[in-house]
Amino acid sequence: MTDSQNVEIRAESAPAPAAPPRIFARLARRPLLWLGLLGLLLWLPGILSLPPLDRDESRFAQSSRQMLESGDLVDIRLGQVPRYKKPIGIYWLQAASTAAFGAGDDRHIWTYRLPSLFGAIAAARATVWCAAALLDAEAALLAGLLMLSSVLLAAEATIATTDAVLLAFALVVQGVLLRVYRAAREAQAPRPSTRLILLGWAAAGAGALVKFPLVPGVAIATVLGLIAWDRRTDWLSGIKPVQGFFLALLVSMPWMIAITIQSHGQFLEQSLGNDFAAKLAGGQESHGLPPGFYLAFAAVTFFPAILFVLPGIAVGIARRGEPGVRFLLAWAGVWWLVVEAVPTKLPHYILPAYPPLAILAALFITSAPSSATWLRGWLTAARWVAALQFVAGAGLLVAALVFAPRLYGPGDVWWLAAAGGAGACLALAALVLALRRAFAWAVLVSLLAMLVFVPAVTAGMGPRLSRLWITARLTPLVLADSKPGDPPPALAGYQEPSMIFALGKDVVLTDGRGAADAGARGGGLALVEDAEQGAFLARLAELQADARAVDAVRGFDYSRGKQVHVTLYRVARLMDLH
Repeated sequence: MTDSQNVEIRAESAPAPAAPPRIFARLARRPLLWLGLLGLLLWLPGILSLPPLDRDESRFAQSSRQMLESGDLVDIRLGQVPRYKKPIGIYWLQAASTAAFGAGDDRHIWTYRLPSLFGAIAAARATVWCAAALLDAEAALLAGLLMLSSVLLAAEATIATTDAVLLAFALVVQGVLLRVYRAAREAQAPRPSTRLILLGWAAAGAGALVKFPLVPGVAIATVLGLIAWDRRTDWLSGIKPVQGFFLALLVSMPWMIAITIQSHGQFLEQSLGNDFAAKLAGGQESHGLPPGFYLAFAAVTFFPAILFVLPGIAVGIARRGEPGVRFLLAWAGVWWLVVEAVPTKLPHYILPAYPPLAILAALFITSAPSSATWLRGWLTAARWVAALQFVAGAGLLVAALVFAPRLYGPGDVWWLAAAGGAGACLALAALVLALRRAFAWAVLVSLLAMLVFVPAVTAGMGPRLSRLWITARLTPLVLADSKPGDPPPALAGYQEPSMIFALGKDVVLTDGRGAADAGARGGGLALVEDAEQGAFLARLAELQADARAVDAVRGFDYSRGKQVHVTLYRVARLMDLH
């Protein structure tokens, strides 16, 4: 397509932007303040209410806790073994937040979740900053609100894992790349300063310390997409590759060298050779799914922004001649293809594709109706498909509030059902506003719906799903049944990381025979899942040792997708018997 054709499409598809309501102008003056406040309202109830989750959250939190206790800021350990799957960055942040906010008590999971909370707020603010490279302040704020209110970001903001923090670093890198690319393609676009470009490289180095492949991976995928599209690489000289690369190394390499020496090379072997390579080769840890997974679940993971995403993509394709829009399409499209192609599928892998889609959605919301007949037809179809996706997403959230307590909790909870109804009414109002082309107001009303849905799910429903919280039910029983002088409990069968976080790093992780041996040797408690009970009792008989069941818990282990029954035994030491 020639430049003159691109100019013609731009003239047809975007004659004049539609101004959002005045409230957006006031909010856009202090985007960090309002995004921060909304983030706290959305996510803090769940952060304070949900018990430790399995498996990644409890692994990260326990490893950060052990780092805080040991004072070793280089090595990473989970229980008695090294944990070399991810770099050090998130452990530093979680240990620091617990030291700062835990008041000397490192047992509370919420202190380990604070980096995710702040990272998600930073990611929403960085979305506004990226959008500001090609949209006005009000439209950029709309993009940030769409990103902030998404279900997937809410999930990542609420748990103590890496992905909200990673997204913030990735968006700094992408925002710099976007500005460099526009400056090279548009004569009137401002050129980013050297300081800003180097800030992007520093963010890349910091992102590598949190999870190595992702932040540089998103940037590389975007660059390759643009090179394939433009068949030009001249703009890359503007990113100052030599200076920037050495700055990224300066940020990331000191710890990399230290852990390589301390672990005798095991960190690189396990993190890159085992963990990362296994995800590329096949579905790791039972998470292998076919392509199309992320597309199928976008209706709920990107709710409520999904109401505007397809129309935003349509407008973006129509305006693909604009360098900034082309950058967004390459960013979202190539990353989406990458994660759909990788055999291991986890919901958060798609998260870096959502900010550019949120910006395209804001572009659609603030664009005047097109005068091009062909584009109007595509937009009409896209709006109706998006409306169906929006209804599906709202329906799944309402269904969770109504049916999850029946399946995994106390049964019907009327006020949760009422919250689902209130959220559904607000979602319906947002849909009606969108169909009537009051798009900016639809964003605000959908945000109100999320202010109902998210706390209701995370703080209202989540803690009441007692059948899922096996560790939370076992822990008080262990404390009640323990006696002074007991050794750490032995865990046979049910060994979820939340148990280590609840009971401490010295718990004995073993099988049924090992639990019998540990109990006969030192006495104390053994927590034995039914699958290991036969071996446990048989070994006790061989040792002529005695044990009695004192408590039991039955529930659904969502990490393994199976029902479990765990019995607490008090085992008498052999010397006490003889």
